[in-house]
Formats: sequence, C-alpha cells, structure tokens
Amino acid sequence: QVQLVESGGGSVQAGGSLRLSCAASGRRAFTIYAMSWFRQAPGKEREFVAAITWRGGITYYTDSVKGRFTISRDSAKNTVYLQMDDSLKPEDTAIYYCTADLLGLSRQSLTRSSEYRFWGQGTQVTVSS
Repeated sequence: QVQLVESGGGSVQAGGSLRLSCAASGRRAFTIYAMSWFRQAPGKEREFVAAITWRGGITYYTDSVKGRFTISRDSAKNTVYLQMDDSLKPEDTAIYYCTADLLGLSRQSLTRSSEYRFWGQGTQVTVSS
C-alpha cells in the first residue's frame, strides 16, 4: 500500500557527510502523517533515529544524533531526507531504514519500530575511523 525506497548510503571516514533519501509511493502515500528513520547495526536492535511530521514539519531526534543529523521532507515529492553533515562517527555505522506513519502516531509511538507496518529495503552507511 506504501512503497518506500531509500538511497544515498555509502562508506565514509569519520567526520564525513552523507545524505539519505526516501521516496514514498503507492495508494496510501497521500495519507502520510509522518516519516521516520531507524537504523540497525549488526547484532543490535533496530533503533529510532529521527522523525518528521508531514503537515507541520515537526522534528524529533534521538539524543545521539541531535545537532549532527537533520531530517527534512518534501511533501510534494513524498520524500524524506536525512542529512548527516561533517559529523559521522563509526558508531553511526548501520543499515538505515525509512518508514511511514499512516495512523497519526503519538510522539512516543513514533520512536517504536513495532508501530510501523511499511519499511524500505534499507541503505547501508559505513563510517570508518
């Protein structure tokens, strides 16, 4: 019902930059309330990174990326971005996934991966020291 396609991952050195994109399509792409980024490192659980509401552009971040990552959206293109500027660390290495909130989740619920039904295929981000 919603297809999500991420792009923009890659390998960089610590302190480098990357910009991830995620485009949503499908019948329910027009009912998106918010979009979020999660990441999953090897052997770890999927964790919340950032979210942005579609109407007001309100943003939320996990503490470890505040001040380093910026989430933004282009509602007309149904696309969300994650800008990681000059600040990547080896601990940011993970597969990054985008997902869409089609229910109007609360702020707390936006941070829980179990609340989402549709996910992209993920894009690998590797940061070397």
